[in-house]
Amino acid sequence: MAEGIKIATRESFGQALCELAKEHDDIVVLDADLAAATKTEIFKKAYPERFFDCGIAEGNMIGVAAGLAAAGKVPFAASFAMFATGRAYEQVRNSVGYPHLNVKIAGSHAGISVGEDGATHQCCEDIALMRTVPGMVILNPADHYEMIEAVKAAYAYNGPVYIRLGRLAIDSFNDPDNYSFEIGKGITLEEGNDVTVIATGLVVYEALKAVRALKEKGINARLINMHTIKPIDKDIIIKAAKETGKIITVEEHNIIGGLGEAVAAVTAESYPVPVYRIGVEDIFGHSGPAIELLAEFGLNKDGIERKILEIIKK
Repeated sequence: MAEGIKIATRESFGQALCELAKEHDDIVVLDADLAAATKTEIFKKAYPERFFDCGIAEGNMIGVAAGLAAAGKVPFAASFAMFATGRAYEQVRNSVGYPHLNVKIAGSHAGISVGEDGATHQCCEDIALMRTVPGMVILNPADHYEMIEAVKAAYAYNGPVYIRLGRLAIDSFNDPDNYSFEIGKGITLEEGNDVTVIATGLVVYEALKAVRALKEKGINARLINMHTIKPIDKDIIIKAAKETGKIITVEEHNIIGGLGEAVAAVTAESYPVPVYRIGVEDIFGHSGPAIELLAEFGLNKDGIERKILEIIKK
């Protein structure tokens, strides 16, 4: 684990953009009047001439980003996930997805951990929406170091990418000196043959703590960090299905349309095993402190450990 690094992935995103921009003058950044929240303000201060505030008009922002991409720029367009994917879905689909333009969309403040902003802003549907756009790559980094590398990979990829950002400051567990990020390749964090746990985003570290606690109780769970939801790593899923016989997915997203269903589709077609989904149970969130909400929705270490035990007992 990388000691001493506790930071929200939205801030890591802003830092990564600035570092990339030093070497790549084709990078431009757009925001929808939320630069302080999405942390694109970090880029804005360093490169004001390459930053465009499109105001509270997310659909228009995506259209502008599409135009910039068509002109040879590499635009990163950021807003809250609810607005970047929900309000602007038509433009994402028709102006970016259909012509397969090189636009990178960043959805900040995703999931229950938005906290006090409440249900209207706690977007637990963004991955489901973006999965339906043909050709869209979906990245959901789990910590600071993974976000830095994910932004680099998004820039290097020629085509539309959706990157999920978190509001809550989280501990980093990846080793920056021994880490590589590859789009479409999951990472095994813990080995085990009793059951496979596949997690994504902010809850990966919570799942890691839960899996390690289970090992102390004699349950050897394999843990996979699925930082790319689309294209998903079919090989690592099928290998896990064959070797452990059952899979549990963990996501800070509606269990409908997210990681769980993506994993289940792979197993159903290639090697059918039971797939159990831990996530938001098709309900809206509500206002409250982020840490308390994660516990309430069973998405902290204790909640994940408890649910894994319940599933294994079945």
